[in-house]
Amino acid sequence: MTISIAYAETDDEIAATFEVMQQLRPHLEQTRYVPMIRSLMASDGLRLLALLEDGVVRAVASYRVMNMLYCGSLVYIDDLVADERVRSRGYGAKLISKLKDEGRALGCSEIQLISRTTREQAHRFYFREGFGIECFHFRTKLQ
Repeated sequence: MTISIAYAETDDEIAATFEVMQQLRPHLEQTRYVPMIRSLMASDGLRLLALLEDGVVRAVASYRVMNMLYCGSLVYIDDLVADERVRSRGYGAKLISKLKDEGRALGCSEIQLISRTTREQAHRFYFREGFGIECFHFRTKLQ
């Protein structure tokens, strides 16, 4: 078994992440996925990392590097998901480790993410990976 982590940059590489990403984001449509990712890459600097096992995507992270007044440069994880068929094999931890290394190399001060309050299993994973809860995230819908 060969494990590798690679940036998904070509249309084919991005498309290969869809099945796993859809497990976290079921509203996504396959025909719109690559154009949506491409648009976010161009407008917001989104980056896509894929963990592959023998060439098959098993986990995906989308993220961006941001600058904030209160902490400077940071890595912000938009999405992190391991294929439900192969969870608990350390794939998410490998992606987090890669993102931490990249953040350090870019001079970032921290990594941030938001996780819904109902995702208790994910929260246990984040705590094991050294994340803590520091604030509330407020939102309102615009009509």
